[in-house]
Amino acid sequence: MTAAGLPSLRDTIARHGLDARKSLGQHFLLDEGLCGRIAGLAGDLDGRQVLEVGPGPGGLTRALLASPAANVTAVELDRRAVAALAELEAAYPGRLRVVEADALGIDVARLLPAPRKIIANLPYNVATPLLVGWLRDAALLEGMALMFQQEVAERICAAPDTDAYGRLAVLAQWRCRCTLLLRLPPGAFSPPPKVWSAVVGFVPHPEDPGEALFRAMERLTAAAFGQRRKMLRGALKSLGDAEALLAAAGIEGQRRAETLTVAEFDRMARALLARQG
Repeated sequence: MTAAGLPSLRDTIARHGLDARKSLGQHFLLDEGLCGRIAGLAGDLDGRQVLEVGPGPGGLTRALLASPAANVTAVELDRRAVAALAELEAAYPGRLRVVEADALGIDVARLLPAPRKIIANLPYNVATPLLVGWLRDAALLEGMALMFQQEVAERICAAPDTDAYGRLAVLAQWRCRCTLLLRLPPGAFSPPPKVWSAVVGFVPHPEDPGEALFRAMERLTAAAFGQRRKMLRGALKSLGDAEALLAAAGIEGQRRAETLTVAEFDRMARALLARQG
């Protein structure tokens, strides 16, 4: 089969019994124009190694293969979709590799060489843990364009002193420049979800904090936002001697987590790591 002779996405779904399953967080994007637009949101793909997670029937996969990307690696847990994607592998020999696996367990650096980009319509039920894992290894990536439920996308891009600002915003913006690039209505998907979706672009910052500092930031943000209505001197008690930690970072104890900038969280995370060392 050639690229020109590929069946439509709806035909692919029908032939492989690929009805979207709620248990897998599946909502398929079948509009080829939108798929092409999303593929373009990740910037220049010429010569890049692209990772896609949860390709389903392969709408976005087709758009990525039509781009100048060097290779596309698609990680899919659903065996029905793996069978459907075999047709794309045959149509694009040597450019598509389908890996049947749980994306939460993959090592991106081992799976594909640099320069790497991740472009995906993420399964709703694992989108946040996948993102946090990739943020930990952001230094290995050139960039990401990821689709989430709109509420999650807004939390990622939120500014301090807003209701949406929380742990996810701090972790994401600490490691990357985050931009909300595109909003999509429920009707763009099959089946339509109950909420809007949105694509967020991630460009990693040059500095790599390293694993130890990332872990310290995870502990810090979990404590700070775990009791976000408390003043920091109370919310951070679980970390031990909260007053000393706040003093070391130059932050007043009566402030609340949602008022701190990412730079202030960075100062506290470094102070926490220094104390542990």
